[in-house]
Amino acid sequence: MAVSRTSRRPAGSRRRSRRRSGTRASAGRIWTRRAALGAGVVAIGAVLAVLLSGRAERALLEVTLPLRHDDIIRQQAAEKNVDASLIAAVIYAESRFRDQTSSAGARGLMQITPDTALDIARRSGATSFVLKDLADPQVNISYGTYHLQNLLTEYGGNKVAALAAYNAGSGNVDKWGGSNLTLDDIRFAETRGYVEDVLAKQQDYRDKYRRELGY
Repeated sequence: MAVSRTSRRPAGSRRRSRRRSGTRASAGRIWTRRAALGAGVVAIGAVLAVLLSGRAERALLEVTLPLRHDDIIRQQAAEKNVDASLIAAVIYAESRFRDQTSSAGARGLMQITPDTALDIARRSGATSFVLKDLADPQVNISYGTYHLQNLLTEYGGNKVAALAAYNAGSGNVDKWGGSNLTLDDIRFAETRGYVEDVLAKQQDYRDKYRRELGY
């Protein structure tokens, strides 16, 4: 006669099974928390990387394409109807925004010669001007923009001619073509490079410093 038997697991085995299940659940919760923590750290790291990248980019820009006295540049641009980015580009080409005096005696941020400065003072009605005033950014940028405005007017708005005259003098520009001057007409390699550099930097300043220059 066959005997029917009911299979039962020992109580100790069931307890061990429950412990294993509990251990697996606990491990799962720990893994989930660690994954969430890891994702949070990665997200924070990404944000910090973006912020630091922006600061690094700005710091690099201040070295490769500096801008100072933007308040004066905006003021003079509005007052004399000269593009602010053009003024900034001329300052960059002339002095890299550092007050200095050249071997030829040109002074300050926009490298204005004594003769040009005295002529501007006379024409603009400045009665108390002295040459040492060219060390003052307000005076220097004001006089430099005045000179640049006059050259733009003289050459019918031709920036190539005006910039060439700023660098090499109006006498040379008149001989090269005056108001019709193109880059190819400039006979001095240094002046041609100067004009090309200013025009390129004008676009850079417009692109990189729109807010600071009032665009």
